[in-house]
Amino acid sequence: MEFFSLDRLPDFETGEVIIFDKPYSWTSFDVVNKVRKKISEYTGIRKFKVGHAGTLDPLATGILVLCTGKKTKLIEDLQGGTKVYEAEFCLGATTPSFDLETKIDKTFDISGITEQQIRDALAGLCGEREQMPPVYSAVQVNGKRAYEFARKGRTVELKHKLITVYDIAVNSIELPIVNVTVTCSKGTYIRSLTDEFGRSLGNGAYLKSLRRTQSGDARIEDAVKLEDFVKYIDEKISNR
Repeated sequence: MEFFSLDRLPDFETGEVIIFDKPYSWTSFDVVNKVRKKISEYTGIRKFKVGHAGTLDPLATGILVLCTGKKTKLIEDLQGGTKVYEAEFCLGATTPSFDLETKIDKTFDISGITEQQIRDALAGLCGEREQMPPVYSAVQVNGKRAYEFARKGRTVELKHKLITVYDIAVNSIELPIVNVTVTCSKGTYIRSLTDEFGRSLGNGAYLKSLRRTQSGDARIEDAVKLEDFVKYIDEKISNR
């Protein structure tokens, strides 16, 4: 599949598949809205079709695939690809959101945890199994996002999802940080995986950082930065 490039003229109406390196703190919908606005300015079409092929948490960076025009029909197929993440698990503490969106609510002693125990716990997370999405997630519940209820302190019932974790490679262990590369199926929440990791050690853990480096055939090396895309569109408009 040919992905969008800053080195050629775009054809947003026929359709482009754009790999973005999502900025930290931006939601996936923020990126979609920004890109739609810029493409509308470029094409003169007010309501332009733009969609993403799989959300990425606001506190994560990396690959976010967007489709435009007629290629929005490819979204479902693109969502199904294998994902690869670089992640930092922080042992010895938990947060309600399983990441840094919320403050630490519990701390644990990690002095007795060995490197072998960590490696065994990570290996135990691999394979096909059911996973519960975090309460602070974009999962739809009665027409609203789960995080909307969580932020108001309301409890909602979420359903388990079947996921597959193909591999968790250990990059480094410098406690309390465990740096890993996770290869998994769509629908896998790395935040939930982090919480499960802590629990499996009789301890606690939260996700300190997350970067998606691959989604199907899309790789981070081919990604476009949002600011470069905006500059590219503005230059195309000014050069008319």
